[in-house]
Amino acid sequence: MIKRSFDFVFAVIGLIILFPLLLIIAICIKIDSKGPILFIQGRVGKNNKDFNIYKFRTMYVASQSKGLLTLGNKDSRVTKVGYFLRRYKIDEFPQLINILLGDMSFVGPRPELRYYVNFYNEDDLKIFTVRPGITGLASLKYRNEVELLKAADNPEEFFIKTIIPDKLKYNKTYIKKRNFFFDLKLICITIFRVILK
Repeated sequence: MIKRSFDFVFAVIGLIILFPLLLIIAICIKIDSKGPILFIQGRVGKNNKDFNIYKFRTMYVASQSKGLLTLGNKDSRVTKVGYFLRRYKIDEFPQLINILLGDMSFVGPRPELRYYVNFYNEDDLKIFTVRPGITGLASLKYRNEVELLKAADNPEEFFIKTIIPDKLKYNKTYIKKRNFFFDLKLICITIFRVILK
């Protein structure tokens, strides 16, 4: 209850405080390229149920047809404004809506696409006992994931066979250690690293 109350209250506060900035970002996205302001994509959440995640659109329309993975921060599919939003994780701000709706939390395993969840084994499914989050142990370790994928000979295989299993290991560790103060620690580390980036 404490975690959910914290999530709800600070998501509301965040949306109110950030509203002017969100409006400016929305205008910049529309000026920079054609398409919607938000990128809405199906992800897998608590209890292994699908939900729609909200992000600011950072790629040109129909970019997903060229692959699900983003290869490097300068992927040709990323718009000029999108590059800036991705660099400072600003594209994640609309996920405050997901937190309000109860689909997500500030801290937890990052929600994955159903396509990749199909590679999980039975033990891996325990990560669905908690709400997915904007940040977490695995997110912090793989904050430069797109660059790792760009350097891989076979990005898809590397993601499925190396990154996913390692992320799951960190997510399971989080579930064992999670408590309110541990969440606060991870939030502070995330903010600190984004500022320094």
